[in-house]
Amino acid sequence: METTRRSLLRLLAVGGAVAAVPATVGAAQPDVVMIIRHGEKPPDSGKPYGITADGVKDSSSLTVQGWQRAGGLADFFSGGGKVRVPDAIYAVDHSDGKHLRMSQTVTPLAGKLGLSLNTAYAEGDEAALAAAVAKRSGATLICWEHTAIAGIVSHLGTITPKPPSSWPDDRFDMVFVFTRSGSGWAFTQVPELLLSGDKPSPL
Repeated sequence: METTRRSLLRLLAVGGAVAAVPATVGAAQPDVVMIIRHGEKPPDSGKPYGITADGVKDSSSLTVQGWQRAGGLADFFSGGGKVRVPDAIYAVDHSDGKHLRMSQTVTPLAGKLGLSLNTAYAEGDEAALAAAVAKRSGATLICWEHTAIAGIVSHLGTITPKPPSSWPDDRFDMVFVFTRSGSGWAFTQVPELLLSGDKPSPL
């Protein structure tokens, strides 16, 4: 009986020590800022066309493929090791009704994680956005207009190696990852590889 009790106590002690490890590891992780482009949009030809979450035709919304990517990103950023799980998500202010795609792309993820989207910054506010996220601790995800992503990057500070100066029009499948390193950031690219046609090659 005494031997059994000692064994149980030993198991409990080991179990407690193991359970405490993830918290310690998580606390030691450096701050990270991740930036993605919104999902697929309607081409100039108008087909395939964009649709709202309610299925209404809308040129400012994602295409069906874009919504598929949004669903895939909800799993991609929820765990699995390729990227950190964000504790804050930013998307372009869409109060003008013209910048819906960024919010649509990360709304499924925000819902899955129980987070509210931060849409306090509009396109053109990239310097202020960069300053805000650079002060944050933890893991931050930004979904932005691809032509303005360079504006965020240019205001983050010192980055090594140097990120691409532009985002190709035909790529929707990459994550820019900036990991805090000293007073600057270490840069890497992580391919999403969520949909047919996604590429493993960096931008």
